[in-house]
Amino acid sequence: MTWRALGDGRYRRNDVFAFGNPGVVIGTLAANAIGNAARRRQAERDAQPRWVAEATGEVTLTLQKLHFAHPVYELDLAWGGLSTIDLVAVDVFQTSFVDTRGDHGTVRVQTPWASLAFALAAITAFPAHPRLLGRGWLPPDFEQRCARAGRPCRPAAQLALRGNGS
Repeated sequence: MTWRALGDGRYRRNDVFAFGNPGVVIGTLAANAIGNAARRRQAERDAQPRWVAEATGEVTLTLQKLHFAHPVYELDLAWGGLSTIDLVAVDVFQTSFVDTRGDHGTVRVQTPWASLAFALAAITAFPAHPRLLGRGWLPPDFEQRCARAGRPCRPAAQLALRGNGS
């Protein structure tokens, strides 16, 4: 998903001239005015930025980046090139960056691997991120569930700090 407007606020205004009896003229002009008002309101709505679903594809995560592949829409998010990151939902990773043309972009990637994407990006490029250090990127009771399953793990915040030589 990208944060953008669907339009620029412009719309095509129709001007109608009607001849004939007064009822036909008034009806034609009224219908035209209603149509113009509807197109104007739609153009105003389209000019408001919003999250727009771009494509459904495959996500590949590495220690260096997230790669989103689709036949038409492709995206590489190198962890070191990101301006901001966040985990806005359990399955939604959000980031902003400056692309190769110098344009600022903000995207959301919805994937079951969003927490892992967040952790990899944070450990690499944002090691002091409060959500990383405060374990806000883990599902509730993650460490306790691991321990109950016989797979105890060290607290995630300590792992993040050790991973950066701290």
